[in-house]
Amino acid sequence: MASQMPHKIDVHSHYLPPFYQQACRDNGHANPDGMPYLPEWSAEQHLQLMDKLNISKSILSISSPGTHLVPGNDELAAKLARDCNAYAADLKKKMPDRFGYFASLPIPDIETCLKEIAQSAEEGCDGYVFLTNGHGYYLGDKVFDSIFEELNRRHATVFIHPTTPMCPCSPQAMAEGQKPTQATPFAGKYPNPMLEFLFDTARVVTNLFMSGTMKRCPNIKVILPHLGGAMPPLLSRWTGFSTLVPGPWEAMPEDEVREAFQKQVWFDLAGFPFPGQIRGLMEGSGVPHSRLLYGSDFPFTKPDGVELLLGQMDKGVKEMFSEGEIEDMYNKNAQRLFAESRASP
Repeated sequence: MASQMPHKIDVHSHYLPPFYQQACRDNGHANPDGMPYLPEWSAEQHLQLMDKLNISKSILSISSPGTHLVPGNDELAAKLARDCNAYAADLKKKMPDRFGYFASLPIPDIETCLKEIAQSAEEGCDGYVFLTNGHGYYLGDKVFDSIFEELNRRHATVFIHPTTPMCPCSPQAMAEGQKPTQATPFAGKYPNPMLEFLFDTARVVTNLFMSGTMKRCPNIKVILPHLGGAMPPLLSRWTGFSTLVPGPWEAMPEDEVREAFQKQVWFDLAGFPFPGQIRGLMEGSGVPHSRLLYGSDFPFTKPDGVELLLGQMDKGVKEMFSEGEIEDMYNKNAQRLFAESRASP
């Protein structure tokens, strides 16, 4: 049954062009992150779901495993990122009222990322998508400072999507010759998106703040997936630890992080926000409804699943929010975010 709630702007939905699907299968990602399938996708299928569920517009992105599929193969990453970004730009050009997109940045290939930032901006992207880590290099690491400086200069919107965690997760260790391996104790038992994705989101939020990246880049607008993953209940832990225990990190008082959440960070509702997760974010981390955005996670969440979760969401928001607040979360917050992005230099 189609949602009877206000129309929605979906900021967390994915596209997998045929050439991208083939590249994944050819390079060891036929079952990405331990998932039982690599989903099929077409623009026509996506539009059918949108029409059925009253989704007026989808902002598309490449999900995990991203466009840097093979460690060290920057040539493949550059070609795949360019092809994906060009495909999305063409789709937006053909149907600008239905589709937008976040351009893929194939970390850890710094040079290609900087080229894609400039070219995709010219092609009309709505922002950029990062994975939480690129073969063990995590957002917030100094190796990415030049990328974040450029995004800050452009007042860019950045969507962060989780991927499989890797160890070691320090550039120093890898410079010494250590090879990154998956940090997944439950591999083969549970798919990584069930648990590990949420932990990797928490790692990246911590690293972005404690590295000083967020403070140095106040113009960047960040969308965190799945209501921030496992971060909210850990907020007081890592902020308090950073101020009480000396170490090679930037002390980060909790009130400063909470302030950034209300100025610089948005959270999407993809996944299972009801009945409990949304309360943990809002009540535990002080995030108001004005920072929440709708997300379907289609097609990794199949159509029946998207419809089921939307039904749970429609029920849950009616119990917690006013009619105006619900409309904000479903579409107006996204409208304001992207209008602000278009108005930025």
